[in-house]
Amino acid sequence: MPTPHIRAEKDQIAPAVIMPGDPKRAERIAHLLMDDAELVTDVRGMLGFTGTVDGKPLTVMGSGMGMPSATLYVTELYDHYDVQRIIRVGTCGGMSHDVKVGDVIVGLGAHTDSNMNQQRLPGLNFAALASFNLAAAAVAAADDSMTVHVGPILSRDHFYLEGASSIELLSKYGVLGVEMEAAGIYGAAAEFGRQALTVLTVSDHLLDHSSDMSAEDRETKFQGALKLAVAAALS
Repeated sequence: MPTPHIRAEKDQIAPAVIMPGDPKRAERIAHLLMDDAELVTDVRGMLGFTGTVDGKPLTVMGSGMGMPSATLYVTELYDHYDVQRIIRVGTCGGMSHDVKVGDVIVGLGAHTDSNMNQQRLPGLNFAALASFNLAAAAVAAADDSMTVHVGPILSRDHFYLEGASSIELLSKYGVLGVEMEAAGIYGAAAEFGRQALTVLTVSDHLLDHSSDMSAEDRETKFQGALKLAVAAALS
C-alpha cells in the first residue's frame, strides 16, 4: 500500500535509493542511469523512478529541501518500503581551504544546528554518521578525473544564515562543506538500522566566491558525485 507521501506499491521501490533534493534532478538522473526507468510516485510533485543498472534494481527519488522534508521521505522508505540503503547525492558549499569548487565530498558524519536528532535521544548529542561500507564503496569508485575528500560536513536549517567567523572555526575543526539534509537522513537510518551516505559536489565556496558554479553548472556538473553514489548504492 502507498504511504501518505509516496504512491508507489511496495514492490515498486528498490532496496537501494539514490536521493537528490530536486525532483527534476531525480528525473534527469533516472533517465541518465536507466533505460527502463519508470515513474512510480509523483505525490506533491516529488518524483520517484525505478529501473535497473547493470541488472540491479535502483530507485531514484527526490527528497525536497531541508531535514524535515528529507527525513519524512526516508522514514517512509525505510519503514514502509523496506529500503536498505539511501545515498543522498547533491551539492554543497565548501567550508575548508582544502576544498575547491567542483570537488566531491563523501560525508562520513554530519554536524548540525538542528535539534531533530536531539529529539531521538533526549539529553544526548547524537552522532549522525554515514554507513562505513557505503563510504568505502564510494571512495573505491573514484578515479583520477576527480578530487574526492572524505570527512565531516554540516547540515544547517538556514540556507542564508552564515557568518565568516563561524565558517573559519568550522573549517579549523575539519568541516568540509555545508548542506541541509544529511544529518536528518543519517538519524533516520540509525533509527531503522539501515544504511545511508551523502555524496556532494562542491558548487560554491563560502570562503571564496570567485569560482562559484552557475545555476546551469549545478544541474550538469554532478557526474563524479553520481558515479560514487551509484557505486555505493549497488555495492
